[in-house]
Amino acid sequence: MSDLPYPPTPNPILRKVESIALFKLSEEERAALIAMPLHEARFDAYQDIVREGERPSRCFAVLDGFAATYKTTLTGKRQVAAYHVPGDVPDIQSLHLKVLDNSISAIGPCKIGFIQHDAMRALLRAHPRIGDAFWRVTLIDAALYREWILNIGRREAYSRMAHLFCELITRMEAVGLAPDRTCPLPMTQSELGDALGITAVHVNRVVGDLRDAGLITSRSRRLTVLDWEGLAAVAEFDPTYLHLGSQDAH
Repeated sequence: MSDLPYPPTPNPILRKVESIALFKLSEEERAALIAMPLHEARFDAYQDIVREGERPSRCFAVLDGFAATYKTTLTGKRQVAAYHVPGDVPDIQSLHLKVLDNSISAIGPCKIGFIQHDAMRALLRAHPRIGDAFWRVTLIDAALYREWILNIGRREAYSRMAHLFCELITRMEAVGLAPDRTCPLPMTQSELGDALGITAVHVNRVVGDLRDAGLITSRSRRLTVLDWEGLAAVAEFDPTYLHLGSQDAH
């Protein structure tokens, strides 16, 4: 399996929880998150991590790379419903919903950490505040889905793409992975089209327009935002829906 195109993230789950928690984790809580009993596995681009209809006995965290939640029509058309960055636990709902109603695949090379449901439940029982933090994560995921519905349903393609780029940079910054507003962008044009409801040809045109406007650069599968204020204005981007801990604490 190919090497990851960006450096590994130390303790990505801890970074994720700390980025959204409304309280400072104790040393005991931090140690518990770091010591989560994970079985690590690597996935190639396009490889499914979990599939719709499965009844899993474990959930997983993204440790490196990107993943995407998606659903497909009977004719095979795919809609990406969310992208997942290091530290995310995209299928934590499988603790309570026994049958998966979506699939999740790797976007580019991806490292995953699986944790058995029983081990996760034991962690949450032993550390109730960590349970509160993961409950908050699921609520933020719901807020993210609502914003994606608005983005796809009511914004033009140019603004949709700008909004997605603003979201990715903001989420990656929150876990320390977007220095100078630069982050990996391993999605193909087709994959971006599946997320935004437009064709790959339209994706190419819109990304080109954002580059020509001096808002971004994208090369070697990396995104750099050159004009944050300009990109955010085009996107109508308000990061409130991401509910980062530093925002809600004010």
